[in-house]
Amino acid sequence: MVRAYKFLLRPTVRQEQALAGMLADHCSLYNGALQERRDAYRHASKTTVRYGGQSAQLKEIRAFDPGRQGRWSFSSQQATLRRLDRAFAAFFRRVKAGLTPGYPRFKGVGHFDTVVFPKDGDGCRWDSTPHDGQTRVRLQGVGHVRVHRHRPVRGRVKTIGVKREGRRWYVVLACDEVPAEPLPATGSTVGIDMGVTHFFTTSDGEHVANPRFVETMAKELAAAQQHLATFPRRTRRRTKKHRAAARKVAKLHAKIRRQRLDHHHKAANTLVTGHDVIAHEKLNTAGMTKSPAARPDPETPGGFLPNGAAAKAGLNRSILDAGWGLFLSILAQKAESAARRVIPVDARNTSRICPDCGHVAKENRLTQADFECTACGFTANADHVGALNVLSRAGLVLCDVA
Repeated sequence: MVRAYKFLLRPTVRQEQALAGMLADHCSLYNGALQERRDAYRHASKTTVRYGGQSAQLKEIRAFDPGRQGRWSFSSQQATLRRLDRAFAAFFRRVKAGLTPGYPRFKGVGHFDTVVFPKDGDGCRWDSTPHDGQTRVRLQGVGHVRVHRHRPVRGRVKTIGVKREGRRWYVVLACDEVPAEPLPATGSTVGIDMGVTHFFTTSDGEHVANPRFVETMAKELAAAQQHLATFPRRTRRRTKKHRAAARKVAKLHAKIRRQRLDHHHKAANTLVTGHDVIAHEKLNTAGMTKSPAARPDPETPGGFLPNGAAAKAGLNRSILDAGWGLFLSILAQKAESAARRVIPVDARNTSRICPDCGHVAKENRLTQADFECTACGFTANADHVGALNVLSRAGLVLCDVA
């Protein structure tokens, strides 16, 4: 298996300055390579510049500017150029598919937060066997940086990335050949129904509460955003007070993100530990959170009819706050590591089918929480009914495989 490990770095003051300089110089390299591609296409008869040609210029760039570009790892600079090349490949792919192209943009120093070292030992070295009890990672141009390693690293370290999040620094290890750690069999199979009233409901009738992290911190976040909006546009990013206000907003969003991630890991771990097979709905969260299309008013030129956008916006916020997609991806990874099985099933009509008689009708769902079959009179919690139908469909999948 392939897994990633993320650990907090504890650099000294000088090391932190060197890390910031490394990001700034890689950002400058990225922007310079992007400018070269733009100029070549605009002024040189639409000439296309590719990664191979830009990578071949690195030796000259490093020799011309040894104080900045010359002190960093050659392979990490190649990885930055590959990052730009992937951005252009994605741009042309979207153009061919008829989607919004999204031409690659220049990066500000504050928005270029990651440097990747493609191979352990080439410009970087992960200390897998610390002698003094303190793990370190060696980075060219920075030195040996202390790492807060809170869990063991399995498998073989392939790439090492350095990432900045706010005022914190992290090292990200991408490892392959990670061995599975199977858990003892439980003989239990469960279906889960995702929701916003409850985070999910199991086929056993258990409701897991939805923490609603954004709603909990809504007042504090709104106050911070309102304070940030008070700065005139012409003075933004120029004053210390504006930068402090922006950091405040970013800090609150980072806290919400960490809380959500911690909740998802714990909930997924509970499911994986207690069940051999876990079934869930295939959810298209991007489509579910899409804004409704505008409805032009045929009687009023330039006017529009109500389309329920305001009500839909509240539901979209609740779905995005719950983070279903992130949770299901974490669940799949934990299940693979524990030799468990996760089965995604079709989500259509799972809350409208009677689990007792199989009758399908929109009228079966009385309210958000109540289910009553119009054919046989079966009553139950609507989310519990959805979880039972998910489990039933997973059983059909297992029978087909067998």
